[in-house]
Parts: sequence; structure tokens; C-alpha cells
Amino acid sequence: MQVLTSNQIQTVAFQWPAGFYSDGIHIGLRKAKKDFGWLFSKVPAAAAGTYTTNQFQAAPTKLTKMMINQDHQLQGLLLNSAIANSCTGKQGWKNALQEQQWLANKLAVDPSLIGVASTGLIGAQLPMALIKNGLPQLTPTKSDAVTYAVLTTDQHPKTISVQCELSGHLVTLTGFAKGSGMIHPKMATMLGFVTTDAQVDGAVLQTMLSDNVDSTFNQITVDGDTSTNDMVVTLANGLADNPSLTAGTTDYKIFNQALHLVLSSLAKQIAADGEGATKLVECNVTQAATLTDGQQVAKAIVGSNLVKAAIFGEDPNWGRIISTIGATDAELDIDHVDIAMNGIPLVADSLALPFDAAAVKATLGQTQVVIDVDLHAGGATGQAWGCDLTYNYVKINASYHT
Repeated sequence: MQVLTSNQIQTVAFQWPAGFYSDGIHIGLRKAKKDFGWLFSKVPAAAAGTYTTNQFQAAPTKLTKMMINQDHQLQGLLLNSAIANSCTGKQGWKNALQEQQWLANKLAVDPSLIGVASTGLIGAQLPMALIKNGLPQLTPTKSDAVTYAVLTTDQHPKTISVQCELSGHLVTLTGFAKGSGMIHPKMATMLGFVTTDAQVDGAVLQTMLSDNVDSTFNQITVDGDTSTNDMVVTLANGLADNPSLTAGTTDYKIFNQALHLVLSSLAKQIAADGEGATKLVECNVTQAATLTDGQQVAKAIVGSNLVKAAIFGEDPNWGRIISTIGATDAELDIDHVDIAMNGIPLVADSLALPFDAAAVKATLGQTQVVIDVDLHAGGATGQAWGCDLTYNYVKINASYHT
């Protein structure tokens, strides 16, 4: 096994950390695709979570949040796609509790150690007979099958595994996520899960997760809609046997950097796989007055329908970008804003620069478009990710229910 030096964080082939197992199968919630799965640790794990701010929070999201908030511990998660179990009333809550109990029985653990995650159509009740019949079919594998079981309109799973060394102990972090449409997290239909064998206290893990979600998942947008089921959960079972992480230490900084890498990679993969998308759009803001201003401006730009449509059409219409900046309440020096697309300067001091329109159009044909904005208002930065707005987005969402 490769041993990394203390300052290395390395991306590796997909693998579960020590003590984690999963499975994903088809039970009939979707047509011929995996739609049901589980993820669990052989020992109770420290747990942290962030959740949708939508007021119609789904039953499984509420239940998992309640379990994690009790003592920041979980051991298993039951997951399904196709049906969100959202806006399903008392019956939906009973169904979520029943799923929790069934998985607790299967793992022979207390129900308080079990969470539930669902994604899919809002308003439909879960077919509990299919779920009850599916549970015995789940096996403890080390495969990536569960990453397929949570997909809805996604084209593919979003996954990443990284390794780092903490006080001489090799630690693995593996994450997967789903999300393609209804994405505008404020913690959409978005689920993210990160597992690690690092040893870290649950409250410490919660602080790390919340801080990193703010600059990763909360900085992506596909269509401006925040769903009822958004959730990011992180589990750390401690089986790497490293000394428990303490804020301010070198190990803490390395692990925090690794966690940020995992979350940012998953966030960008979601943005790139937006419904109907052909391009990942990244916006980098510099010299903002505050971090909040930088993040706000970056997310506003990647979330603008006019900007997104222009990028799909490979139209270097920077007027749509500067008008979006002006529509925010960020502090601006309106006479000194610079804009570039894919490294080509288009605006300096809020005035147009001469540029080769054909050359810019050609570079906008790439699968990644980077917009750089300098606000000349301070020393803070901001970053956000989105995608272009295509005809296929309308086609997908015009018939989602049917």
C-alpha cells in the first residue's frame, strides 16, 4: 500500500474506506435501472449533515437530520430514487420510519443509527411492498452500485476517492452524489454522501462539513430551483486509527483540505451534468469587498438564464454578465469592473475592449467556460459553477412527471 507524505492528498480509483459497504439494485421503482440501495459502516460512525432550506422538507431528509442532530452518529443509510417521499403527509413520515426500522433490523442496530434518503417525484407515496421485498436482496459489497441507485435524470454518477496521511495513518475519503436538475442548493434534487475511515469527533466533523458546503455545493446552480430533498451527509468511522482530529493541527488542515477537494469535485460534476447541459461554466470573482459579495456575484452570473443561454449559443455577449453583476447588492466600483471569458479580456474599467469575436465564439465551444470578473472593490474572492441553458433542459422538464 502506498504511504503518502503528510502534505500529499492524492486522487485514487474509486474505493470504499475501511469498514464501509454498500449495494445498489433494481426493485421496480424505475424501469430497468438501479433504484434502491444502502450504505453502511461495520461500526457506528461520527456523522454530519447539511440539509435543504426549502420549507417543504421531505420526510427522509427530516428524519436523517433528526438522527444526526441527536448525537452526530449514524451507521447506515437506506437510499432510493424515483420517488422523493416529499409532501406525503403523515403516511410519508410513517413510511420513512418504517424504512428506518427495517434497515435497523437488518443490521441489528438501534434505529437511531439509521438514516434515509430519497429522491425523485414529489407527492407520490413510496411503494412499501417493493421496498420490503428489496431489503433482503441488498448485500454488503465494495462495489459502486449504490452510486447508480440514486440517479434520476443524471447521465452518470458523480464519484471521487482521495487518500491522505494523518500522523502516519493512511486515510481514505470517498464521496458520491446525484443531481442534474432542480439544483440551486442553499444548505435541489441533490444528494451527496462522503465516507471516510478517519477518526474525528462528530461535532468537529459537522463544523468542517458546514464550512466546506458553503463554498462548494452552495455555490452551484443549474436552474435556480431548491428542492425538498437536498442533503449532504458525511460519515467517519475511525477505522484508520489516526489520532482524533483537533482544530488547528496539521492533520486537521490536511483532512479539511481533502474534504474540500471531495465536495468541490462532486459539486462541479453536478453542475457539468445539469439537465440538457453541454458546458460546465465556472465563474471566478476577485477583488470583491467581502467574501459574501464575491460568492454572491459569482453565483448570480452562473445562474443567470441570459448568461447561460448566451454560453449555449457561444455568444460573447458580456453585457449580460455586467448587467447581472449590477443587479446584485454587492459593493461595486462601477467605473472599474473587468471581465474575461476563457482568458480573453472583454471589458476593462467597465468599458468594452476590442476583441476577435470569432476567436471568443470558438473558445466558447469548449466543454468548460471560465468567466473571470475583477470588481476592484477589495481583497475577497468568490467562485461558483453552473452550466449552459439548452433546448434539452426544457424538453426534459416539460415531461418529467409523465
